[in-house]
Amino acid sequence: MGKRIIQRARGHGGPVYRVRRKAFNYRISYPDSRIGGKAVVLKLISSAGHSAPLAKIKLGKIIFYNSASKGMYEGQEIEIGTNKETGNILKLKDIPIGTAVYNIEVTPGDGGKFVRSSGNSAVVSKKYSGIVSILMPSKKEVNFNENCRASIGIVAGAGRVDKPIIKAGKKYYMMKSKGKLWPRTSAVKMNVIDHPFGSGRGKNLTHGTKGKIAKKNAPAGARVGLIRPRRTGRRRGKG
Repeated sequence: MGKRIIQRARGHGGPVYRVRRKAFNYRISYPDSRIGGKAVVLKLISSAGHSAPLAKIKLGKIIFYNSASKGMYEGQEIEIGTNKETGNILKLKDIPIGTAVYNIEVTPGDGGKFVRSSGNSAVVSKKYSGIVSILMPSKKEVNFNENCRASIGIVAGAGRVDKPIIKAGKKYYMMKSKGKLWPRTSAVKMNVIDHPFGSGRGKNLTHGTKGKIAKKNAPAGARVGLIRPRRTGRRRGKG
């Protein structure tokens, strides 16, 4: 009897696919937008569930976590709502054009969703009628509400991808901390009972091979491969 393939097994609570709770103990967020002033970086934290180091920040009696900016250190004073220095948190309308920013809110008050991975930053490019246009790391321009907040600077940990992993075991545990299965095995390298593309027998031939488009009524375990077209063949008439 065949095993359930990855597409079916994921999301059913098995230990292989379950994210460790402690990997995401820290939630990145901003304080209430009505609260501002000087804050202090209490501690820089290494979190398995995040690619960049996190900064534990205290603003009055409020403690929150944000991705650390390049050059940030413990005990550093940052400002929220004023001053355009690295590490500070401001509304987009108060940030000058050409400034590097990260952890950008999609809607005002959501705590930041975009540009949070290590070494990344976006650039404020345009401002017009309540909209701020930002050049993302993908070189695509995205428009945001001018009241959305962002942090000034570049996310710390830029050299993370430059250092070689060296050992397969280390890579395995890195991926496991994020709830990802590693290594990924190609479907045609599996046995025929483990995947619809299993064995790869005749995969380079034009005759006798199984199509890569799943049938419309195929069960979940067989719905793999290419997306099924709505119709095929030559269109005739006006319909």
